[in-house]
Amino acid sequence: MTNLIATFFYSGLLRPAPGTWGSLAALPAAAAIYWIFGLVGFLLAIPAVFAIGWWATIKETRGKDDHDPSEIVIDEVAGQWIALVPVFIGISHSGAGMLALWPGWVTAFVAFRAFDILKPGPVGWADRRGDALGVMLDDVIAGIFAAIVVMLGAWISHGVLGI
Repeated sequence: MTNLIATFFYSGLLRPAPGTWGSLAALPAAAAIYWIFGLVGFLLAIPAVFAIGWWATIKETRGKDDHDPSEIVIDEVAGQWIALVPVFIGISHSGAGMLALWPGWVTAFVAFRAFDILKPGPVGWADRRGDALGVMLDDVIAGIFAAIVVMLGAWISHGVLGI
């Protein structure tokens, strides 16, 4: 069971770039949660997936030398969902269709992957912790950074450019 969770339904077993596959798998899952449960349900799903992911990561890495095996992608799911928060808030407030804000989806995905791969500042700090909490936290921080990029992009395109 923990392997199913940690690999997010085995998407982490896809190669190459399992983190990217995990982030991609997070997108339709996020859309489904939002569609079924709305914004509040989606926002509640984020700490739930974090807690379950942390638990599964502890179980899956116990006794192993590698504290962050590439097949564990539940951390990417949590981070990707955080990056999508501004998109879902925009959808909720505007009443737009889920795909109408596609630039936000693309920005959330690309920005999250960039922060997760490059690990600037606090993202790298969390990654260097060397424990299951660090596995989860680096992606949470990358997700927060990506969400900020999404918000800046929306502000620039709508606020400044008036698009």
